[in-house]
Amino acid sequence: MRARDHGIVVGAGTPGPLNAITDVPGVLVGHTTLTEGTARTGVTVVRPGPGSAYDSPVYAGHHWLNGNGEMTGLPYLTDFGQLHSPIGLTNTFSVGVVRDALVSLEIGGRGAGAWSLPVVAETWDGLLNDIDAQHVRPEHVERAYHDASSGPVPEGSVGGGTGMICHGFKGGIGTASRVAGGYTVGVLVQANHGRRDRLTVNGRPIVMDDVPVPGGPEGAGSIIAVVATDAPLLPHQCRKLAQRAGLGVARTGGAGESSSGDGFICFATGNRGLPSNAVDAGGPGVFEVKVLADARLDPLYHAAIEATEEAIVNAMVAAGTMTGANGFTARAIDGARLADLVK
Repeated sequence: MRARDHGIVVGAGTPGPLNAITDVPGVLVGHTTLTEGTARTGVTVVRPGPGSAYDSPVYAGHHWLNGNGEMTGLPYLTDFGQLHSPIGLTNTFSVGVVRDALVSLEIGGRGAGAWSLPVVAETWDGLLNDIDAQHVRPEHVERAYHDASSGPVPEGSVGGGTGMICHGFKGGIGTASRVAGGYTVGVLVQANHGRRDRLTVNGRPIVMDDVPVPGGPEGAGSIIAVVATDAPLLPHQCRKLAQRAGLGVARTGGAGESSSGDGFICFATGNRGLPSNAVDAGGPGVFEVKVLADARLDPLYHAAIEATEEAIVNAMVAAGTMTGANGFTARAIDGARLADLVK
């Protein structure tokens, strides 16, 4: 179940048909979830389109609220303003294997001139997952990549969010969307952040002191947000839209604590079919793009903020109680009780 199934309506904006990042046409999401033995982890792959991202880059930008985390591929994305790869989400110690697997998936069989600098981000699941065992393997990345679909997105303890904890409750993957200004903005989060005593939903402090926290330092986790839109945005506009995801985190009580890695990336599909800024030397020397005027961005800002907040709530509501390999238990938030507190 999701927040709206319990009557929790975040903000005043209008969601897309699925209320998910996959409401942005062409965007695909896939998960591989690992819960056998000491594993409480996995990988989530967000694909900006159904084909190869190597062949069809999109404009993109990013923003860090607090840098105690990792997201690969950012120097290229910053300098050239393009996303050339799927986006992988996993645990802190599995960034390398996910990155390498995405390289193979995107450039396999292309010859010596092919290259890839994939974007892979992480949050730490070491309370519930035996993170030192590095359970994620290339075949798990391949499965998430090939299983990625445009339909409803499984949420909670799935994919990269399997072992995550949010505001002292079980967290994980969450998603939401808004239609604004004639365009769609979708957000997917891997929520592993926040303190119990700061949790806020729709401006209401949420007090559930009788529900134990898992243990370990609160606020020591992280959150990654992927923002997608079909608006025709340039890289600097994508960066500004990514920044607004941080306001959605703040609306739920997140503060970008010192031990938290809070990173946000936004890509815009309104100019598909771009030549590569870095490697397409045989492409056009001059090409045309559509651009939404900066003065028309405010509705998209509000959409990103609301969708981020609701995605975080969905991540918690959808997740079930989990006992991890290290003996900690992260308890699910009671969606019906949360709805009563919000009302």
